[in-house]
Amino acid sequence: MPSISKRVLGALALAVALPLAATACGGGGDSGDTIVIGTKFDQPGLGLKNPDGTMSGFDVDVAKYVAKELGYPEDKIEWKEAPSGQRETLIQNDQVKFIAATYSITDARKEKVDFAGPYLITGQSLLVRADNEDITGPASLENNKKLCSVSGSTPAQRIKDEYPGVQLQQYDTYSACIEALKNGAIDAVTTDEVILAGYAAQQPGQFKIVGDTFSEENYGIGLKKGDTELLTKINDALVKMEQDGSWKKAWEDNLGAAGIPAPEPPQINQS
Repeated sequence: MPSISKRVLGALALAVALPLAATACGGGGDSGDTIVIGTKFDQPGLGLKNPDGTMSGFDVDVAKYVAKELGYPEDKIEWKEAPSGQRETLIQNDQVKFIAATYSITDARKEKVDFAGPYLITGQSLLVRADNEDITGPASLENNKKLCSVSGSTPAQRIKDEYPGVQLQQYDTYSACIEALKNGAIDAVTTDEVILAGYAAQQPGQFKIVGDTFSEENYGIGLKKGDTELLTKINDALVKMEQDGSWKKAWEDNLGAAGIPAPEPPQINQS
């Protein structure tokens, strides 16, 4: 009997220890744990997974800075891809601690998640092939042109609401839209100008941005609704990043080649 009791006690101890260990690996606690951060994997200049597995881009650098201020060095970050249509779900299901992924702050999204920031302000624009001459802005797309954007994104919704005559094709990723633009399956891609600039810089001479921006997008860091402690810490980190010059350096390192000068960092919404 004593041997059976020991086995039972050992099994109980293991059963208790396993969920505790799993919780620790989730990235919510001490600086010795890892932190899971969501970002894009296919947006050059913003959030890109490189062939060697490393991550690069402006959003990535912002996320790294915030993580460091939260007590997580770069080697403690686990990156998770956050497609536009899945971002709220990833946060609500605790699959990520926060998301920095060209994530526009909107009233509809604020019903589901909280936002720190904004850390960047940009605007919606259009990308066409370099030899295109007849697309000059969103109104010119209503002449039987095919426009691509990403399902679940703010730019796609704006086209539906404001330009219902446009033939909108919705793909899962912007990289898929870019490939369709390159091979002639669609005539233009729409999203925020800073995203389009990253793609244009990656393939010089193939594409161009046309027309003026026709929206204002405030990029924020998405996190679990009601986590005011984390929200305050992220906002504090963003303020520090802007003040110590790291924000401007991140812009120049990642988007300087696109030819867009670094804008003034936006005012962080601190409570």
